[in-house]
Amino acid sequence: MTFDLKKYINDRRRLVEEFIGRAAPKADAMPPTLHSSMRYSLEAGGKRVRPILAIAAAEAVRGGDAAGIPGLVAVASSLEFIHTYSLIHDDLPAMDNDDFRRGKPTNHKVYGEAAAILAGDALLTFAFELLSSPAYTSGMDAARRIKIIHELAYASGSMGMVGGQAVDMESEGKDIDSVTLEYIHTRKTGALIRASVRMGAIAAGANDEQLKAVTRYGEEAGLSFQIADDILDITGTKEEIGKDAGSDVEKGKKTYPAMFGLEQSKSRAMELQASAVEALSVFGGRRRAAQGDCAVYSIKEELICPEGRGTHGIS
Repeated sequence: MTFDLKKYINDRRRLVEEFIGRAAPKADAMPPTLHSSMRYSLEAGGKRVRPILAIAAAEAVRGGDAAGIPGLVAVASSLEFIHTYSLIHDDLPAMDNDDFRRGKPTNHKVYGEAAAILAGDALLTFAFELLSSPAYTSGMDAARRIKIIHELAYASGSMGMVGGQAVDMESEGKDIDSVTLEYIHTRKTGALIRASVRMGAIAAGANDEQLKAVTRYGEEAGLSFQIADDILDITGTKEEIGKDAGSDVEKGKKTYPAMFGLEQSKSRAMELQASAVEALSVFGGRRRAAQGDCAVYSIKEELICPEGRGTHGIS
């Protein structure tokens, strides 16, 4: 039977979308401007790659559908609340100063800077409300819940995503080296992708060997994902990437193509992808659930896969 990647992604995305719709504060709840701002960015059309990865990793550990794992969809959705908050803040004038995100005006363009800052703050804290609430994680082993909360907190903080963003901003217009560039990419983007697969695996009760495998997968897939994003910033259109193309170059950001050229960047991305998938060999026949036939590499509904299937000149 042929594996249907689009159905796989859409089914799991739908689970996450439905959960977010139920769990997030209603747009008209007091204070309405704050909650409307939160929902504006949450519902702006994200691909939900990180939550899908978390579910896929759990399925790899369990060897099949993960529907019976307590709190898994809440765990997966918490990643989207963190990711959305980070995008709102990244787009602010004091940060990347972007006017569009996912093809729509950025949050601060619609609600103002103060509301956007507060919406990001609220989304960040709501992620931990989800993970710590028995209403959403009923039946989950307490020790696993603590590990999952720690994973998300560490990946989101100064040693992870926020640290990467800080170094990224400090590096604008500077001639940084490849070590610094990789530090930025593995923290700003890679840390949350690594956390995604680890959180899903922990929720499913992964053993040490399985957790080590998905960790390597997350690290290499995360770096590959960001290199691909760097490439798309040059080769993609505004419609394809959801914001102004070439914005990294305009801001003086160092990227893989800027440092190594397009061809070498493509080659590096493909090497990382192949290595990431190889890390899943521990799962044997269950490997497909974790890689989702390259679901992790779905960017704007298009694939970048180790076998060479790809678009935008990645392969």
